[in-house]
Amino acid sequence: MPAPVPEPPRSVCLLRLSAIGDTCHVVPLLRALQRAWPQARFTWIIGRIEARLMAPLLPEVEFITVDKRAGFGALRTLRRQLAGRHFDLLLHLQLALRASLVSTMVRAQRRIGFDRARARELQWLFTDEQVAPRQREHVLDSFLGFATALGVEPQPLRWDLPLPPDALAYARALVPETPQENPAAPGTLVISACSSHALRNWSAARYAAVARHAVQRHGMRVILSGGPAVLEREMAAAIARHSGVPVLDQVGKDTLPQLLALLARATALLSPDSGPVHMATLVDLPVIGLYAATNPARSGPYRSRAHCVDAYARAAARFRNSTPEQLPWTTKIERPGVMDLIEVDEVCARLDALLGSRP
Repeated sequence: MPAPVPEPPRSVCLLRLSAIGDTCHVVPLLRALQRAWPQARFTWIIGRIEARLMAPLLPEVEFITVDKRAGFGALRTLRRQLAGRHFDLLLHLQLALRASLVSTMVRAQRRIGFDRARARELQWLFTDEQVAPRQREHVLDSFLGFATALGVEPQPLRWDLPLPPDALAYARALVPETPQENPAAPGTLVISACSSHALRNWSAARYAAVARHAVQRHGMRVILSGGPAVLEREMAAAIARHSGVPVLDQVGKDTLPQLLALLARATALLSPDSGPVHMATLVDLPVIGLYAATNPARSGPYRSRAHCVDAYARAAARFRNSTPEQLPWTTKIERPGVMDLIEVDEVCARLDALLGSRP
């Protein structure tokens, strides 16, 4: 286990390339280290898409992007960028072998990774110190273990991300007033319907039923968000077609910082296990997460797990004849029909309860 840092380091390199949700989980670790070591310079080696979100939000951090599509060419580029550089600390926060190959380009006095039990894909070969073993914890908590190992207190958790002015203007154009600004203003439900894993997605008809409930029961504004992929555009069109109520389709029309600003002005987010679920955590937006294919105890929205619909136990029983406690912690149950275990009525009930609990 790493020894606490005897004196504040001058330079720290964080290595976490992807995905968007996991990079969101890194932010509280970064903030804890910045709080403890205010004079340190932080460099984050990150994926190209993930940098589009994080770089505008963390201007004090140096970002070095890695284009994963470039293959070994990305390693050559990174070697040139890091030539002559040496860090006091490298925190290797990703288990994938690809990330470990990237880590070989980083010269550092101390190279810290996960404990042997969690260091899948041979990550332990690329580090010389490992954090203390931990079991069955949320991904964000697993990152905080690096702070604890270095003698840094991670609490209280902080995100504190200033939003760019253009992103704020985009969000205000869609949500001119929030109920906090004007009690007569309608609340806003953002639906981000698609995950990058298609088997985690709910059906368009069921999303549409919740959108209808939000409008007719609560008078809410409903905004559809997502990326420009064909699947996401088709999903949005189907939700709008089935809902029978006004919905605003913004799919493919925003940047990641603009989406984050929209979430900051919304009342709630409805989404399966996906990047926007964790982006919402950055701005303290309640999330109604739809979880059957994955375990929300491991990958759910960190501050909204009470609002999630958790059908993972039902999925374990149906498709694995098992229980979540018996399955390995990282098990995904991405089977056709698994998301159909989540019923419209229980999602609407979560929305009712969430709205009833807020001032």
